[in-house]
Amino acid sequence: MIFKSIIYFILKFFLKSFIRSLSLTTKIIIFNIVIFILSSIVLAIKPEWIIYLGIKPSLILQGKTLWTLFTSMFIHASFFHLFVNMFSLYFVGKFVEQIIGKKRFFWFYIIAGILGSIFFSLLAGFFGYGILQGVFGSSEIVGVGASGAIFGLLGLLAVLTPRKKIYLIAGPLIALILEFTLFAFIKNENLLSILIILVNIYFFIAIFAMFSPFKKIAVPIEMSLWVLPIVAIVPLVVIGLFISLPIGNMAHLGGLVAGLIYGFYLRSKYKKKVYLLNRMFGVEDE
Repeated sequence: MIFKSIIYFILKFFLKSFIRSLSLTTKIIIFNIVIFILSSIVLAIKPEWIIYLGIKPSLILQGKTLWTLFTSMFIHASFFHLFVNMFSLYFVGKFVEQIIGKKRFFWFYIIAGILGSIFFSLLAGFFGYGILQGVFGSSEIVGVGASGAIFGLLGLLAVLTPRKKIYLIAGPLIALILEFTLFAFIKNENLLSILIILVNIYFFIAIFAMFSPFKKIAVPIEMSLWVLPIVAIVPLVVIGLFISLPIGNMAHLGGLVAGLIYGFYLRSKYKKKVYLLNRMFGVEDE
């Protein structure tokens, strides 16, 4: 009994120490992964329960399932969807967390995600019909994912460090658009399956190529941070006029608006800190 108690105490101590050592961004990523596993099991048994986890605009506008404005930001449609969002969150989130601190980061992340859900619900509910459905989404399609909150982080950085140079990894975005284009135009199922497999292989190669000497495979495009949210939203909105993409553009827009508002608030309140922050990155802040 004494030996077991000692082992239990040691494991508990190291587990607590390990958890405390993790960044909040990493904890959110782990939480998303756990929720993905659990929700995948639940939805495999009861697929109709998705309306109790994700946002269905038509229900939101009726005042029903309002909690999904929050829960939807932790639900993902597939491993591919989860991977893209968590990969983005890891890099963007850690940067923002270092700038504004854990407490502010946590509450802003939640608020940006909820505002993204609200934008998606309202705009899809009122304007998601006919040709505009590809842009605003359908009021009858369930929306899930953390991208609204992630775009909030991008909006915040676009205001606080607008001239900091970063690389947009265009390859995976091109692969994503190409995949849905193939679904729209290729009718031969065998050919479609082969092409989709090739596109998905390129997608993962492009992501990991950024950490290798073969970066050009990922099609990296250098740009200022203030440009990134525009590039990430506008092309998808335009493409949505012609091809229906299962991407929540309006959730992205809602999160971005939250980021811009909070960014300008912090920029106004902490002018000196923002100036020093930009000087640290070797850019002049005006």
